[in-house]
Amino acid sequence: MHAGVQHVQAYDTTLRDGAQQQSVSFTVADKLAVARLLDDLGVAYIEAGWPGAIPKDTEFFARAATELTLRTAKLVAFGATCRAGVRADDDAQVRALIDSGAPVVTIVAKSDPVHVERALRTTREENLRMVRDTVQVLRGAGREVMVDLEHFFDGLRHAADSAAARADAQAGDAATEPPYPLAVAAEAARAGAVAVVACDTNGGTLPPAVAAGVTALRQALDAAGLEKCTVGIHTHDDSGCAVAAALSAVEAGARQVQGCVNGFGERTGNANLLTMIANLEIKTDWTVLPGDAGERAERLTELSAVSRAIGAIANRAPSGRQPYVGTKAFAHKAGLHASAIRVDPDLYQHIDPARVGNTMTMLVSEMAGRASIELKARELGIDTGGDGELLGQVTEAVKAREARGYAYDAADGSFELLLRQARGDLPEYFRVESWRASIQARPVPGEQLLPVDGEIPTEAEATVRLWAGGKRYATLGEGNGPVNALDHALCGALAQVYPEISSFELTDYKVRILDSERGTRAIVRVLIDITDGERTWSTVGVGTDIIEASWEALTDGHTVGLIRQGVHPR
Repeated sequence: MHAGVQHVQAYDTTLRDGAQQQSVSFTVADKLAVARLLDDLGVAYIEAGWPGAIPKDTEFFARAATELTLRTAKLVAFGATCRAGVRADDDAQVRALIDSGAPVVTIVAKSDPVHVERALRTTREENLRMVRDTVQVLRGAGREVMVDLEHFFDGLRHAADSAAARADAQAGDAATEPPYPLAVAAEAARAGAVAVVACDTNGGTLPPAVAAGVTALRQALDAAGLEKCTVGIHTHDDSGCAVAAALSAVEAGARQVQGCVNGFGERTGNANLLTMIANLEIKTDWTVLPGDAGERAERLTELSAVSRAIGAIANRAPSGRQPYVGTKAFAHKAGLHASAIRVDPDLYQHIDPARVGNTMTMLVSEMAGRASIELKARELGIDTGGDGELLGQVTEAVKAREARGYAYDAADGSFELLLRQARGDLPEYFRVESWRASIQARPVPGEQLLPVDGEIPTEAEATVRLWAGGKRYATLGEGNGPVNALDHALCGALAQVYPEISSFELTDYKVRILDSERGTRAIVRVLIDITDGERTWSTVGVGTDIIEASWEALTDGHTVGLIRQGVHPR
């Protein structure tokens, strides 16, 4: 057990390892948005991708240099050691890591001899050279370097099995050298790595074995005079123990925990970083977030909002049963629990949900308090003047609309319109008379209805009739699908009165089915992002039809844009 308060680094890999989850894909704009959220939360490191290997990640680091200002976190580029038989100085992938401009580089290294010999098809000695050479070159370029010890626990197990086999064959003690994973770690630390990270790559190691492995790693580094090198832990959830194993590692000497928001990651996912942060900050003497006790407590209240916001960006709704931040984490149904909760909420809750920005509910729903409404209004530059009646009205409106499927955490633009409507200062830039959208297939004459080597040619068009600037406009728009056609028609009409619209561009479009068990009668939520080149805002639409929901999000989005450009109705 540890003595006294000590700090553990929170290392987020949502944008790299988390993006390996099936159906999760981040655009460069998405990555920039996620990085800002993580920085605001207070993580120490943000691993954002593999520049040089993935073009989108190369673009991210290039844009981050001018578009991303981090206050608490360090940006990390991920890569691998140089190739077998190639000097690190001559390895293009290593050079790309340096060229990314990231202040920190994490490289993955084979630490299991089975993988060294079978996957890399090289010798153990050459693998050590690859680790040493790569770390030294990166350090020489002024980078802070960390090394992920891939298959670390498998390597320890294989080493133990080999030692036991040799001992049986020799009828004696076969312990002649340290297990290979520890040798790789020591080589990295001697070369200048500031941290070596024990990775349970296959996710099958249980907490006791993880604790034993981390203890051995910490002891080996200390014995070699490398006590300044931090030990980290990287776990996957294939055995359902990722968070528990990481916590065991901390108790055994790890001072860095790696994970993903909402447990994103390939297969069953990585350790949930939000759960680890909450557990360490609330349940132990360890600190994870920066600042004094008051500042850390304030950051903790953002956990639930971060979970939802990043889930919306990834278009993957967080599990309602996620610890601490899930919508069902503090939900209670009627009966014994509900009766007790009315007497004392703590009787059936392990913490006050407000500590992590969540709420206790008797029904499953999204809920916002008046303080949250007031703080969000202030963030948007709207002074509510502490008007309790107004705040109560908006709170109830948010509650009612979120029960219908709206998600204001991911759509600040729509929230601003709701707030302004309640205040009575929502500008009316235009009034829609009618709209319609259609799409039709036009098979090429003489060809089959379903071409073997291509898609059926389609045409989408939309008509919008609206009043703006005292005049009636009717415009036709064509596009790549009905939503795109609607966007063109709406912009075509509005631009005649509000030329500022021409700078607006729809940059992201997400659709989510909210109640799929209802089949084609399901409720649909649409989230869109619009930018004017300087600012980006998000709006939400909900309906029984994708086009209907998209139209609501589009019209709200253009209204928000005009407000934020300071345009007055004409």
